[in-house]
Amino acid sequence: MVVTEPIESLESVRTEKVKALTALGVDPWGQRFDNHIPIAQVRELPVDPENPVQTRLAGRIVLRRGMGNVYFIDLRDWTGQVQVMIGKKQVGELGWDIAKHIDLGDLLGIDGSYGKTKTGELTVFATKITFLGKSLLPHPDKYQGMQDIEFRLRHRYLDLTYTPETLKRTRERILMVRTIRRHLDDSGFWEVETPTLHNIAGGAAARPFITHHNTLDLQLYLRIALELHLKRLLVGGIEKVYEIGRVFRNEGISPKHNPEFTMLELYQSYGDYQSMMDLTEGLILACIKNLGEGTVRPFGAHEIDYKAPWRRATYSELFKEHVGVAMEDADAVTQKATALGLNTKGKHKDVIIQELFEMKVEHNLMGPIFVYDYPASLCPLTKRKTDNPEIAERFELYVCGMELANAYTELNDPVTQEETFRQQLGGLKEEDSMSKMDDDFVQALKYGMPPAGGLGIGIDRLVMLLTNTPTIRDVILFPLLRPEHREEAVASKEE
Repeated sequence: MVVTEPIESLESVRTEKVKALTALGVDPWGQRFDNHIPIAQVRELPVDPENPVQTRLAGRIVLRRGMGNVYFIDLRDWTGQVQVMIGKKQVGELGWDIAKHIDLGDLLGIDGSYGKTKTGELTVFATKITFLGKSLLPHPDKYQGMQDIEFRLRHRYLDLTYTPETLKRTRERILMVRTIRRHLDDSGFWEVETPTLHNIAGGAAARPFITHHNTLDLQLYLRIALELHLKRLLVGGIEKVYEIGRVFRNEGISPKHNPEFTMLELYQSYGDYQSMMDLTEGLILACIKNLGEGTVRPFGAHEIDYKAPWRRATYSELFKEHVGVAMEDADAVTQKATALGLNTKGKHKDVIIQELFEMKVEHNLMGPIFVYDYPASLCPLTKRKTDNPEIAERFELYVCGMELANAYTELNDPVTQEETFRQQLGGLKEEDSMSKMDDDFVQALKYGMPPAGGLGIGIDRLVMLLTNTPTIRDVILFPLLRPEHREEAVASKEE
């Protein structure tokens, strides 16, 4: 039933049970418990009524019901859930005394035999109970207490226990990150760690978080990108390098944006943006393969077929297809933008083009589709095409109208890079990330960086797409939330 008593009262009752367990000589907070196997493996054990398999498991009580001298509980761990029968005769006097003091949320170790009840339910028949941890607070009602999205986000540790979709999504995220690492390692890439605190916030156009180092009396920035330090390593001779790490941007929160998120960035000496397309396709398909269920995956109302090869189209042809004018025709672009209500006064032509692209093109890119060859002014860290310096060798991968990956042929000419940086400085506000020149990075380029391809993939968005999750906060275990200024009323199930 759903209990509406004050939490303090319920906590007091459970605290008394802690004292009772202690009086029995039982540690209410548990000790080491070796040689137990995951519940998913328990459920795969053979059922032999004549010679039942002995097993050992541990987990949290998520359901409890009693009938005379027998308790039935459902025990859940990271891998699954199974019914356990605790009989007074089978567990002995101490075991039965322990059973009388268990609550939902408590942690138990069980030794017993595996079989089926008369109704056919797969069950572990306990012969020994080991108490592994008391839950002083009541757990949410399985059906009502976890329906509140805000409550779930603020209590992710409970959400993982009582919302199977959250646990499944978390396992899939872990599997994807593991797959990415294995794929890159097997492809000859080396994983590194670069600084989180930067003297200059560079590598992307974003507003940084600012902090202060007391001893050095130095203003520092939480990194907004991984790029510039990784490219320094190309100069140092690490030809294939990657990092999976958190980046921080002091900007808005939306279904697609969280101020703290996880990026994969990698750089390959002697590659270019075309080689990055091949790598991206292989990397994501490896994740899909390990998730199982084929290459067709749902996202919202759409079914996305990730079967290779993926479509590749230039920025220019997609602009013409969906906007209706050629992006090279400045007058037509301005007229179209004005007709659509965009403010064009004082804006560079390429900025207007990008605004039109975002308005008219992006939502049509169901993909997966590689959009390549961008206006050069939008890509200051990107090498220009040798036959057309107005175009940058860059691509973005779109799926369901959402940018998933961004890649360049990296600009390794220090003179051009310095000129580009200086052009960016004009008109930028002090708080903008690109408002300060990264002289050290330019100096590194002057020592000679090999031609290279670079790739960035938002891990959170990748998980969103491949797990059919509409909001980024549902794929981040602990998303940023406003502080709470009220006490929670928790619905609990006590029987």
